[in-house]
Amino acid sequence: MERPDRAAAALGARPRANGCSSAAHGTLRNGYINHIVHNGGLYKRPFNEAFEETPMLVAVLTYVGYGVLTLFGYLRDFMRQWKIEKCQNATEREEQKDFVPLYQDFENFYNRNLYMRIRDSWNRPICSVPGAKVDMMERVSHDYNWTFTYTGRVIKDIINMGSYNYLGFAQNAGTCQEAADKVLSQYGAGVCSTRQEMGNLDKHEELEKLVARFLGVESAMAYGMGFATNSMNIPALVGKGCLILSDELNHASLVLGARLSGATIRIFKHNNMQSLEKLLKDAIVHGQPRTRRPWKKILILVEGIYSMEGSIVRLPEVIALKKKYKSYLYLDEAHSIGALGPSGRGVVEYFGLNPEDVDVMMGTFTKSFGAAGGYIGGKKELIDYLRTSSHSAVYATSMSPPVVEQIITSMKCIMGEDGTTVGKARVQQLAENTRYFRRRLKEMGFIIYGNEDSPVVPLMLYMPAKIGAFGREMLKRNIGVVVVGFPATPIVESRARFCLSAAHTKEMLDTALKEINEVGDLLQLKYSRHRLVPLLDRPFDETTYEETED
Repeated sequence: MERPDRAAAALGARPRANGCSSAAHGTLRNGYINHIVHNGGLYKRPFNEAFEETPMLVAVLTYVGYGVLTLFGYLRDFMRQWKIEKCQNATEREEQKDFVPLYQDFENFYNRNLYMRIRDSWNRPICSVPGAKVDMMERVSHDYNWTFTYTGRVIKDIINMGSYNYLGFAQNAGTCQEAADKVLSQYGAGVCSTRQEMGNLDKHEELEKLVARFLGVESAMAYGMGFATNSMNIPALVGKGCLILSDELNHASLVLGARLSGATIRIFKHNNMQSLEKLLKDAIVHGQPRTRRPWKKILILVEGIYSMEGSIVRLPEVIALKKKYKSYLYLDEAHSIGALGPSGRGVVEYFGLNPEDVDVMMGTFTKSFGAAGGYIGGKKELIDYLRTSSHSAVYATSMSPPVVEQIITSMKCIMGEDGTTVGKARVQQLAENTRYFRRRLKEMGFIIYGNEDSPVVPLMLYMPAKIGAFGREMLKRNIGVVVVGFPATPIVESRARFCLSAAHTKEMLDTALKEINEVGDLLQLKYSRHRLVPLLDRPFDETTYEETED
């Protein structure tokens, strides 16, 4: 499984450090915090993030709401047990009652009694390109969301505020589509083999060289699935006797990869450098449990943009700590690659840092590039090691040629190698859309989480009844949104998550904002006590706040 010596050599072995000192930042989660960080020269640009504390009354009412739903859930379960209410959830057959239970009744309680009430807000089938606007198949339920029936009607031209189409490359016309169509004619749709057997195409080699150039690293390797890029490569890099320090809000793929590795896992508070440094100090001072031997490797796992919070990793500080304590850094740029930086090269470029300071650069092609799959970039020794040691490299089928061509064409467009400035214009448009949309929502009085430059915009809903109501009301107004609740978020922090795109025009955003404002008034979602004052003569990057009464 794990080959520590080879993995350490691939990452570039460093001497272990024993010294410790402290200089880090606190958390952003208590109260309303909207500040600019420079931190003694580590940051070459303002770092502006805001997390407003949940109002006490809203938190209490949210807990009460979940409590009432839970009580009614137990009542309905009692009625189902006595055949008063029809039971539609999965249950054991009578002849299997003495077997080990296949369905855990208590574990399914939330799905059965809470999620089912608002299930119509998810898995909505679209029947068009997931661009700035989409077409959606209409469906209805006659049994309270246990089953759905399609009416045959298609809802046209819904403004898409939920897809990760950051640069607008999810399209069925243009240079990307034409290039993919040409490659489909030449290579076909599938490869039917792994890279190590008969599935290594010249297109795969071209893509990996292009990705390495785009990232500014020595070498790169592409994978057919973004999730597996994390979950199957982390176990190849660390194993028993190694320590993983993971942000508490890391994606499920990073969490799964860490668990599969067999390494010891310790969690630090989200984007909290004091918490991370404390864990690093403790790891070096105390070593492994019981034996007190030094850890073979310490690997820090972080994301570029956190997809539920809209926050951006404090990468300059993470790199400073990594160097100070001689550990390794694994950076997941699934949401940040293409969406951040002057030329779309991600969070490393956004902060003006050197790509060589990140040991493992991971990202996906599923968002900014409008395709599928993921990549790992870094030193040549690292990539050569992963080609022979990663399960996703050895056993997975090669990427589809038209998908590869979609990535190549869109990446060249971003880099300007297609002879146009279209890619650069899209990156700039996304940044403008992000700042405009965030500023307008704050002016309306909504609580918005995250960094001002993050195209992921969480709008706080809090109460469980408002999750489904917000999604339904927005769909009535031809706006497609994603709503998220417990257990994907903390129980009192349900939210709607908007994803901005370069394909969104100002007219589209104004239409969406108008409808969001109306629904916000209807559902009483304007919880913010720190509302922006819209001044016509205010400079673009300055923000003025007005305290409002509770």
